[in-house]
Amino acid sequence: MEYSRFLDCLAANFARLRAVVVPADPAAAVPSCPGWTVADLTHHVGEVYLHKTLAMRDGAEPDPWPPKELADEDPLALLDRAYAELRDEFAARKPEDPAGSWYSPDQTVGFWIRRMAQETVIHRIDAELGTGQPVAPVPDDLAADGIAELLKVFVAYSVAEWGSYFSEILDGSPGRTYILRTEGAAWRVRVGPGQFTVEDWTGDDAAADVTVSGPPTAVLRWVWNRESADEPSGVTVEGDPEAVDELRRCIVTATQ
Repeated sequence: MEYSRFLDCLAANFARLRAVVVPADPAAAVPSCPGWTVADLTHHVGEVYLHKTLAMRDGAEPDPWPPKELADEDPLALLDRAYAELRDEFAARKPEDPAGSWYSPDQTVGFWIRRMAQETVIHRIDAELGTGQPVAPVPDDLAADGIAELLKVFVAYSVAEWGSYFSEILDGSPGRTYILRTEGAAWRVRVGPGQFTVEDWTGDDAAADVTVSGPPTAVLRWVWNRESADEPSGVTVEGDPEAVDELRRCIVTATQ
């Protein structure tokens, strides 16, 4: 995806998130984020935007975070202020400009443009689930990119860099292959002790222990565990439940 496309998606999903949370009960529970209310979710997104703004402005991610003075700021006011600062920072820089990030292969503003577009669409879904609103479709290109980002940038990179966090999950793995497939895109994941590799896939599913398939929005919601008990998932999962659980646990560990 082009960076301009990510920025357009960021703007659209921010607008939807804001439209959902403004009239909502701030104390309403967000089922996809256990323990959070709508106010907590709103505040969190604002904190994330400010954190990434400083990562670009200062050339390194701020640590510790968040600062104490943010705790008492009104969630909606923080969200609006932080989004304005984030967009101003993006507008003042080029995607190839340097920026600090936890992902060593990409230390650029472009990394955060992509990441914030994906962060916002997932939390927009959280807001919809927490307020009982219909979950709006995710554009196919954004959804497919979000699946790839989760598998490659979050899980594969985390297993390679911080393998000890995954030892309990993967040390006893017999070695498994997963195919995740959606319209126009597919990925093959291979796991084993100390291993989680991802490649774009154009072959068939014959050798897979587990296949996960469905429309882009549905698969994105499945990998991010943003499904709803009140609606069909739209995803077909075929394979050993124990193997599916192994993949799920890797994703949760990499994204918590």
